[in-house]
Amino acid sequence: MRVSTPIHLHVLSALVLFGCAESENAVDANLARIISVEAIEEKVQTPRTVCENVTVTRQAEVKDDQQIAGTASGAVIGGAMGNQIGGGSGRAIATAAGAVIGGAVGKKAQKNYQAGNTQTGTEQQCTTVMDETVNIRGYNVSYEIDGKSGSVRMDEPPKGDTIPVVNGQLVLHSVGVEQP
Repeated sequence: MRVSTPIHLHVLSALVLFGCAESENAVDANLARIISVEAIEEKVQTPRTVCENVTVTRQAEVKDDQQIAGTASGAVIGGAMGNQIGGGSGRAIATAAGAVIGGAVGKKAQKNYQAGNTQTGTEQQCTTVMDETVNIRGYNVSYEIDGKSGSVRMDEPPKGDTIPVVNGQLVLHSVGVEQP
């Protein structure tokens, strides 16, 4: 025996089901409005060596650091000049004084020559510099749903100016999302 259901019950059931579907779709269609997106930056410094060839001037190697050659030459020349002065014992004193003064002048002359004697060459000089890079670690996203504000951390920036909401939850496509 077949039981027939009145048509108005079928219509009523359809309306109830349609109404439920409509309210569920209304929740599914909610969108969170994005207020701001802030990149989370991490600064990283990496050392790097930079070398360049530079021209350097240095004092030449001194072979006679006591200036003996200058002293001896000056003493000989000074003694010879002192020998030209006076006669007798005065000549001997003038020769000795000339040798002492000549030795001092010769030593000073050789020292000045050595100080000015330089060599020029090329030398590699290196320094360490720090390169700074900025890595993006994620994005802090502030949003608003139905007048209530919240924030979430995302690995990628959101696309557009809204985030879909299903059953009161944000639909995020990134891993490691923190929801309020």
